[in-house]
Amino acid sequence: MPMTPRSGRVRAARLTDLAAVGELSRLAHPGQAEAHGGADRRSQDTPDRPDRPMRSLGLPIAAGHVSVFSLFRMPLGAFQPHDQMYVYEQDGRLSGLARVERDTNRDEWTIVELDAVDHGDAGDIRFRLVQHLLRDGSRRGASRFHVACADTGGNVELFMQAGFARYGEETILFREPGLRFPGLRGIDPDALRIRPATAQDSVGLGRLYKRVTPAPVSRLEGYRLPDWEHLPGRSSVPRTSLSPLLRFADVEAYVQEGDAGGGESGDLAAMLQLGVAKEHQPHYMRVLALPEHDPSTLIRFGLALIGKRSGANRRSADPGHHHGVMSCVRTYESPIDRRLEDQGMEAVATVSLLIKEALVRVAEPTLVPAV
Repeated sequence: MPMTPRSGRVRAARLTDLAAVGELSRLAHPGQAEAHGGADRRSQDTPDRPDRPMRSLGLPIAAGHVSVFSLFRMPLGAFQPHDQMYVYEQDGRLSGLARVERDTNRDEWTIVELDAVDHGDAGDIRFRLVQHLLRDGSRRGASRFHVACADTGGNVELFMQAGFARYGEETILFREPGLRFPGLRGIDPDALRIRPATAQDSVGLGRLYKRVTPAPVSRLEGYRLPDWEHLPGRSSVPRTSLSPLLRFADVEAYVQEGDAGGGESGDLAAMLQLGVAKEHQPHYMRVLALPEHDPSTLIRFGLALIGKRSGANRRSADPGHHHGVMSCVRTYESPIDRRLEDQGMEAVATVSLLIKEALVRVAEPTLVPAV
């Protein structure tokens, strides 16, 4: 990664930067500009050509089907007081942007936007933004930094040079808005052993997660029982590249118990997390299931709930509120992706998951045989 001396500087974004930062974000994600009419508005602090080469995280949910990470769709709607935003300024103009969502309950930071105008030096600008936010996060007590990105444009190399480790991949799936949701009629949750998740399910959820997830990944993500106790209202557990969607949604969680002969009574075979969009965002679905369990009925139940909660199946429903459903599946969770595709979802991209730990792991003292 080139690190030539530059006269620009990285600083925290200010309120007066709002218009310039919004335009920079739109230039990096042209799909959302076309969808929301943002391409007309220009700022004197940003590049004046919409076709200016840009480099970003390359997430298709920002550049293709829908606008997910843009905080400018709703004025400051996705930006909370404890989040951070940094800009790269040179000669009075902004040419770089980094946005971080902070999970104060777990002291974790998630990089959800990293954009730069590419005059041949975008790699340097983005690297300086990442280095700055890492230093600032360490001062503020961040324990982990997360990012999901497409393996294009030097994204993965940039983060690995900054000390991140790639630990997984996710397939992002999208269900088109025009597809009708299944109805709840004919679905009997009691017969299917489906019920809302409660705080008392935290042990079972933790056990389900560890049975599905490879041990190195579960150690890195480091979920605790309190994280699972608040599953319906917590957006960061279980973490995915689509977790920021839950800021725009009403979150629900359900569990499905295994068959009577499939283990101990009450063992959880699958988990469903739903985010029903409140604004112009897609709905969200996350499924965890044991390899031997078929989650098809749980997925159908989840889609039916989204259709009911959003009113999408009503004849009088506002067609402007139909924004499709997004989900993601990690490579080791297959064949859940096949079950989602059976319900009309299509794979649109594969993204890499990276993490950087700010805390130093220290081995606990143990007794060993004397020699």
